[in-house]
Amino acid sequence: MATITKKELIDRIAQATDQRRVVVKKTVQQFLDQVILELGKGNRLEFRDFGVFEIKERRSRTAQNPKTLQRVEVPAKRIVKFKVGRLMQRSLEDPNEAALELSKSADERED
Repeated sequence: MATITKKELIDRIAQATDQRRVVVKKTVQQFLDQVILELGKGNRLEFRDFGVFEIKERRSRTAQNPKTLQRVEVPAKRIVKFKVGRLMQRSLEDPNEAALELSKSADERED
């Protein structure tokens, strides 16, 4: 399993859309900045077929250090929860089917 970096994704998008890499980089970074900003405000982000990002409150709890067996208080915190969308779930189950569906929906978006 490989790790794909933001740089690699930007290069792929630039090539697929015939856009300059600089333009794609700014667009992707602006998108990520907006996601972070909206989640920071506590808003829920829904991307059809991809998934949903939302903030959940995790309550405080008592944990235990496995080395020392000492009890430690873990404070409450906010976390980002991601729920997988329909198309992404299909991609996990059958990557070939999802790739076919993605190419179809890309054609529809161009019209």
